[in-house]
Amino acid sequence: MLLLLPPSETKRDGGEGGALDLTGLSFPSLTPVRRRLVADVSALAADPAAMMRALRLGPRQSAEVARNAAIRSSPRMPALDRYTGVLYDALDAPSLDAASREFAASRVAVHSALFGLLGAMDEIPAYRLSHDSRVGPERLRARWRAPIERVLAERGGLIVDLRSEGYAELGPAPARPDSVFVRVVAEDGAGRRRALNHFNKRAKGLFTRALLEHRPQLETTGDLLAWADSAGFRLDAAGAQPHELELVA
Repeated sequence: MLLLLPPSETKRDGGEGGALDLTGLSFPSLTPVRRRLVADVSALAADPAAMMRALRLGPRQSAEVARNAAIRSSPRMPALDRYTGVLYDALDAPSLDAASREFAASRVAVHSALFGLLGAMDEIPAYRLSHDSRVGPERLRARWRAPIERVLAERGGLIVDLRSEGYAELGPAPARPDSVFVRVVAEDGAGRRRALNHFNKRAKGLFTRALLEHRPQLETTGDLLAWADSAGFRLDAAGAQPHELELVA
């Protein structure tokens, strides 16, 4: 199983020293794109006003420019610990036990706008870049879509995609029976369902934490549905598109 998570705009400060090692990240076929993007972001950070315009930052977010200027040398920490925000606060990765973190290392990937797919325990610096940012000569979709789509197509076994649609567009998961996109919805008393925003992220965080704590061996979509039911989650295909499931929050 591979569980795909979106990143977060907000990041935790700190970490261990040492220069960024792009060759040490998971999914090594993405290294050439990572290298070019890091170079483009570093170059743009030399002009703070241009970077703030490119990232659509307000005056109170000027510290994000300094983060990007230092991405090659600033402290690093595991990706799952680096991200904060609603999803990652609900996941609370730093509090997971060693067995759960080891499970995450081989089965969870975070889709970063800067680094592409990251293993959950890949060590990265704090940075600021969004899926719709424009840095350098090409849009991120043009840089990432084909390489990430190829990596995911070559990945065998179950793929559970919890990314936002914006990040899914940067590298679609394969359309096959054991690759599913999970959409979080609410259901009213009449059985009507609607998409959620804030609670969407929280539900994904809680769902991910439960998977990491239970550590089930999931090979098919049927296995996923059975585990979700046993863990107290409502996950089904009601009203969903092909290759989509709905998580009722």
